[in-house]
Amino acid sequence: MRQKVRIEVPQKGQYIIDTIREAGFEAYVVGGCVRDCILGREPEDWDITTSAKPQQVKALFPRTIDTGLQHGTVTVMLDKKGFEVTTYRLDGEYEDGRHPKAVTFTSCLGEDLKRRDLTINAMAYNDREGLVDLFGGLEDLEAGVIRCVGEPEERFQEDALRILRAIRFSAQLGYSIEARTLAAIRKLSPSLKRISEERIQAELVKLLVSPHPEYLRTAYDNGVTRVFLPEFDKCMETEQNHPHHCYSVGEHILHSLSAIEADRVLRLAMLFHDMGKPAVLTVDEFGITHFHGHAAVSADMAKTILQRLKFDNDTIHRVCRLVLYHDYGNGIPADKRAVRRALNRIGTDAFPGLFAVKYADIMAQSGYMRQEKLENLDSWRRLYQEIVEKQECVSLKSLAVDGSDLIAAGWKPGKLLGETLQKLLELVIESPERNRKEWLMAEAERMKR
Repeated sequence: MRQKVRIEVPQKGQYIIDTIREAGFEAYVVGGCVRDCILGREPEDWDITTSAKPQQVKALFPRTIDTGLQHGTVTVMLDKKGFEVTTYRLDGEYEDGRHPKAVTFTSCLGEDLKRRDLTINAMAYNDREGLVDLFGGLEDLEAGVIRCVGEPEERFQEDALRILRAIRFSAQLGYSIEARTLAAIRKLSPSLKRISEERIQAELVKLLVSPHPEYLRTAYDNGVTRVFLPEFDKCMETEQNHPHHCYSVGEHILHSLSAIEADRVLRLAMLFHDMGKPAVLTVDEFGITHFHGHAAVSADMAKTILQRLKFDNDTIHRVCRLVLYHDYGNGIPADKRAVRRALNRIGTDAFPGLFAVKYADIMAQSGYMRQEKLENLDSWRRLYQEIVEKQECVSLKSLAVDGSDLIAAGWKPGKLLGETLQKLLELVIESPERNRKEWLMAEAERMKR
């Protein structure tokens, strides 16, 4: 089925297609770039599929990289831009639920397209043949539907990661998942245990930073999070009977994800900010639920889970700090000393992100005292901006004296020197006008006596 769709292939990509065709072979752009063009989006990559074998492709271009010859993929380099060119292929038996045991090359485009995961990713295009859409991908794009190519259970048995990919594409595009595809997800979700943590991490992040991070609910409803994030399932099953809340812990998390910008660290922070609540749940004599100390427990859990999913140390550190301090200062009237103390404790690098985290947290709660909470948050933000503008000291780095100044005045390096600097900093945080070298040196001498 060839549709009348016009796609502007970039000049270098068109040159590759033309070169391959002039040598007597077929060539098309394929997959995600075709989908994105139809949707009016700028593709990240332009993948090309061809009837030419890898060695035949290599013979046509002066600069190529053997990206994956066993799977038929050669990267053609034009200037500094790379284009993956892959031979039409048939996948053999999938033994590990992820990779085919063997790959067989074919001269039939249709055979290559039918092995792909979703209809919207199984379309090809060139300027002569137009859009090649054998499985209704264009129709599904127009209808807003995520559907597997052919039999869904077969596609997911071939590669279990496709289960998460289907949910992720649903979240990225705001599409519904077709009933048979969803049923297969539900049935085969346990097979995700065979997928590496790195692969799951990549799909989870793409889902979280999508326009619909709340579609993580689909993963929960169909047993997917039970495999790689069972802690979230406990949150979905933990009710909050409290004036400040109107959702379960899990639903609160989902709403908070939608209330913060699509930043990787911020979305991860919202995913984990209340993850520890089920572990600290108590119920008072009036039936009100409480979660005392949940921020510290959530931060510990975030670290464990992020390490389990093979996140890098920098991401783990940044997310866990936001989780640990997401409740810090709640209910405390804003004043500059309190804000300076918070900046010293939390760190100037993490502090700005807390405003977004706190706002999302408030917006995912009940309407009880929401206006008061938002006004207090605005006061904290305003005072923070004043402190930054005035460059008030909140850390040892901006203290007017340092260890070398004290050593030059006769102090010995050691514990006492460090403790003295910390005490001087505390005095300056209370009264920024004290951050003068003369005053601090005199105060240090007084402390020494």
